[in-house]
Amino acid sequence: MRAGLTLRELDRNEFLVNLDACAGIYAAAMNPPAEQLPGRYVIMERHSGYAAFRAVAAIMLPDDGEAGGGTAPDRGAVPGGGAVPGGGTVPGGRAVRGGGVEGARPLLVGFAYGFHCSGGQWWHDVVRRAAGSALGPRTADDWFGDSLEIAEVHVLPRHQGQGTGLAMMLLLTAGRPERAAVLSTMDANTRARRLYHGLGFTDLLTGFEFPGTDLPYAIMGAPLPLPGALPRSARPGRPSRS
Repeated sequence: MRAGLTLRELDRNEFLVNLDACAGIYAAAMNPPAEQLPGRYVIMERHSGYAAFRAVAAIMLPDDGEAGGGTAPDRGAVPGGGAVPGGGTVPGGRAVRGGGVEGARPLLVGFAYGFHCSGGQWWHDVVRRAAGSALGPRTADDWFGDSLEIAEVHVLPRHQGQGTGLAMMLLLTAGRPERAAVLSTMDANTRARRLYHGLGFTDLLTGFEFPGTDLPYAIMGAPLPLPGALPRSARPGRPSRS
């Protein structure tokens, strides 16, 4: 992981304070149509209320010689996305920016979050139903009956390729009680897809199209703990790596 970068867990309240900044990072990393951003903001806000929600922030700290580290929120310019209101604070009360121009204050360069995946959640219900049809009910239950859904993992484009996503994934999944982690990503040879494969994720479904979109996705799963994550006691019945 790049020198000067630190990871911090955010509780729900801290995540919501930084939601504008996180939405700016999402916009810069994914470059979605502008009209989709308000809906994505609402989804992320709703996700923060799900059971066992955990978020991780990747923060670039200023050099020792730089001034700053104040607590007043500011406005950070997001590449292609205008200004991010507020900026937000990280644990300890230090201000962060939501993208763009690096200055003396800590800069939020990435975020990831997940929660316990369960019935009644849109992603869980859509994907588990498809997995049950394609893989069989028992296999679908193995993967989705006790799982951590990794909902978002994003890093500002100019900070990608430096191990930030990997570090966030390991911290996000460390010590989780679920027997598996599941996620969806574009069904293509992307940097994110290669990262997930390197962490032990396997393709459960490919060419999957969510309702309302014709983009192909891959549904992926990995037993917990991930390779390289903090150890914990093994649980019986978790999916095998073989």
